[in-house]
Amino acid sequence: MTEQSKPLTENTADVIVVGAGPAGSTTAYYLAKAGLDVLLLEKTAFPREKVCGDGLTPRATKQLVSMGIDISEEAGWLRNKGLRIIGGGVRLQLDWPDLASYPDYGLVRKRDDFDEQLARQAQKAGARLYEQCNVGAPIIDDRTGRITGVHAKLGDEKREVTFHAPLVVAADGNSTRLSLAMGLHRREDRPMGVAVRTYFTSPRHDDDYLESWLELWDKRGPGEDRLLPGYGWIFGMGDGTSNVGLGILNSSKAFRELDWREVLKAWCASMPEDWGYTPENMTMPIRGAALPMAFNRQPHYTKGLLLVGDAGGLVNPFNGEGIAYAMESGQLAADVIVQAHARPTDTSRELALQRYPQILKDTYGGYYTLGRAFVKMIGNPKVMKIATQRGLTHPILMKFTLKMLANLTDPTGGDAMDRIINGLSKVAPKA
Repeated sequence: MTEQSKPLTENTADVIVVGAGPAGSTTAYYLAKAGLDVLLLEKTAFPREKVCGDGLTPRATKQLVSMGIDISEEAGWLRNKGLRIIGGGVRLQLDWPDLASYPDYGLVRKRDDFDEQLARQAQKAGARLYEQCNVGAPIIDDRTGRITGVHAKLGDEKREVTFHAPLVVAADGNSTRLSLAMGLHRREDRPMGVAVRTYFTSPRHDDDYLESWLELWDKRGPGEDRLLPGYGWIFGMGDGTSNVGLGILNSSKAFRELDWREVLKAWCASMPEDWGYTPENMTMPIRGAALPMAFNRQPHYTKGLLLVGDAGGLVNPFNGEGIAYAMESGQLAADVIVQAHARPTDTSRELALQRYPQILKDTYGGYYTLGRAFVKMIGNPKVMKIATQRGLTHPILMKFTLKMLANLTDPTGGDAMDRIINGLSKVAPKA
């Protein structure tokens, strides 16, 4: 440990990171690696479950490699080659694009120990991890209105403690009580999604493609079947089970009306029996979680508080992917904080920190604006039906769509598809 990284006291640090999910652990890892003293506060104890599809695209894979995580099969990771898309009577298998900027494979790993691996990596880098540390109200300087720490309850006995730092990172997920306490509320003009999923014992557990069903039909009850605004997924876990779930957008009346757990049960019941997606093969209950998309909470920096991952609404509106953007925003936030920490005056430090929201907008703003337009479009069942029936029959169009939806392009020197996607993202408003 360098002299700079030694804690002044047990409860004081250069930076407090609230939440040890992918966003918080990545932030803490890069901060600690740069020599800052970091407190990483996690409300539960590891290992712990999180609702997720468990499928990682090449974007997330790149982040894991950068953090030095062992992603070998021997270490329990299952690799996937690409995406299998089913819809409109068509079954299309697309490999991940061959790019200079990203690997050509994705990964699958259960969240119950995925997050722990990242948190332990942050610990190895020097971050001080407190598990079972339930953060409550922020500590605010009456004179400046800045956050200077947090109140928390620690351990089984819920011992009241306070932690102090000049900067705090909110990595506490969609509910982000810390952001709300600092007056940062969710933007109602941004899309929101819900994921519901469960696990089944299945012979399809070792599938080396992520599978996405673009037509999600509600076939329950009398009357005509309804096409719903979302998609289904089947991801083989490599451990004898499949993760089967639905991702649904809030852009329609159906979002508010339906019990999505029941929709998932009905969808699974429509699958071939030999896949094993039957109630007696279910290994875990159906659980759901919100997907905050497209910068649905802003600004991403205010008065000593930075937002990363789901707390800042970083989920990709095109495909519901959150882990890659959680980790990327954590790295971006850490870089800003490290640069600010090295400046000699409060004024110059604040100038560096205030750049963080603009960095996020420069990185994702245009792409997320395109995603918001996409969400509105597929919220219309007629548009969705035409898109699946006609679009899936054109492999070149679908290769373009895969790159667009997964945000996988080379920023420079890519092919024509990369240049079109990058150009569209560049000219779209960065809201």
